[in-house]
Amino acid sequence: MPELPLLSLTIWLPILGGVGVLALGRSSDDRARWLALTVSAVAFVLTMALWAGFDPGTAAMQFVEEAVWIEAFAIHYRLGVDGISLLLILLTSLSTLVAVAASWESITDRVALYMAAFLIMEGLMIGVFSALDGVVFYVFWEAMLIPMFLIIGIWGGPDRIYATLKFFLYTFAGSVLMLVALVYLYNRAGTFDIEALHGTPLTLTEQLWIFWAFVAAFAVKVPMWPVHTWLPDAHVEAPTAGSVILAAIMLKMGGYGFLRFALPITPDASQAMAPLIIALSLIAIVYIGLVALVQRDMKKLIAYSSIAHMGFVTLGYFLFNAEGIGGGLIQMVSHGFVSAALFLCVGVVYDRLHSRAIADYGGVVNVMPVFAALFLLFAMANAGLPGTSGFVGELLVILGAFKVAPGLAVVAATTLVLGAAYTLWLYKRVIFGPVANERVATMMPPLSAREKWVFAPLAALVLVMGLWPAPFLAAMEPSVAQVVQQATATKL
Repeated sequence: MPELPLLSLTIWLPILGGVGVLALGRSSDDRARWLALTVSAVAFVLTMALWAGFDPGTAAMQFVEEAVWIEAFAIHYRLGVDGISLLLILLTSLSTLVAVAASWESITDRVALYMAAFLIMEGLMIGVFSALDGVVFYVFWEAMLIPMFLIIGIWGGPDRIYATLKFFLYTFAGSVLMLVALVYLYNRAGTFDIEALHGTPLTLTEQLWIFWAFVAAFAVKVPMWPVHTWLPDAHVEAPTAGSVILAAIMLKMGGYGFLRFALPITPDASQAMAPLIIALSLIAIVYIGLVALVQRDMKKLIAYSSIAHMGFVTLGYFLFNAEGIGGGLIQMVSHGFVSAALFLCVGVVYDRLHSRAIADYGGVVNVMPVFAALFLLFAMANAGLPGTSGFVGELLVILGAFKVAPGLAVVAATTLVLGAAYTLWLYKRVIFGPVANERVATMMPPLSAREKWVFAPLAALVLVMGLWPAPFLAAMEPSVAQVVQQATATKL
């Protein structure tokens, strides 16, 4: 009996489901919502089947599928997952399910198009994490920009056109250079197979050019300082669910690209440029953390928080040890849970008060105690409190930094202080104190059952990963060890 093509199903089921939702048109909003929820739930179950059948004892690609696509250029539709991509695929399917459920009542215009965009984007993002051919990777990488372009451009805020164009131009410009690098590698290796490209011999000059072409694409997506300015604008203008996917998944694609392309294909260039990347990462951690402290818009504060946390990820990757790379990966997954939850928290109060200004709130705990408790959990995770998922990745990266240079670990650890400062400042102003606004008292009904179910899996995962990170670490450990080996090897 042939093996079920689980990866293809997880990619194409949401895409085809999105087309089906789109076909319902404007006259069937409720059916569009239910069909989107059903498709995203089935896609999540399929990714859980990947987890159940995954062997954590090997770094080899699993669930591999391959078919010739364009024979003349040796381009194959080739898919597979390892411990790194598996965690990100699971994060993608869960985040999409949460995004669809969170948009149930807040989106009332062009519902079918909105839900279809999320489903199609889910399939394309899973395609990015499972592609083992450079061209297939690039097609998925670029195609996923289109649904997000529509989500921000149609359902975004007053400055949505500016934010959408800035988002698209930044990310697209960097990606073109990545395509040039892939074409050059094809001319050197005669294949677009990513695993084969890992072993392609390259001179240091070649590696440096290719490395910076990859950085152009991946640094923008992370985003690293100083190419980060598109992110706060995109978050502020995006609808709540758009911010969820943007923070939880799209930023992680830049980090994933470093692990899958830059470090293993250009190890000598990566080591040569590591001091610069580490310096840029530390700037993101410290400077952007300080920028977050002065924000007056809740969404913008959380957006800058995301940049600072992703600086911690890139720092870990360029330490070239298992603690740093593994901690960076765990931090990516944890940040996916926490940032999604924080943007959902903003969405909850925005739906009731139609304001994101911190000054418009105060005393929310008096009228929404359950919401205040959930917000506190996610705020503590964002600050890296022990026992939450945010602590595990940061601890591992700090341990990895200490192995390289104790002073580096001290600077990196400032993220714990700054993270606590801006997160607690936000929480105190919004949640505690007397009810500072009459509208807060009159327009804050308790969390609905739907909203509680949206928050429940994120809260559970924040605690599970914080208290029992072993399953996540075990799944990725062999793949992380392989990346460390590739990144510390030499091709000269």
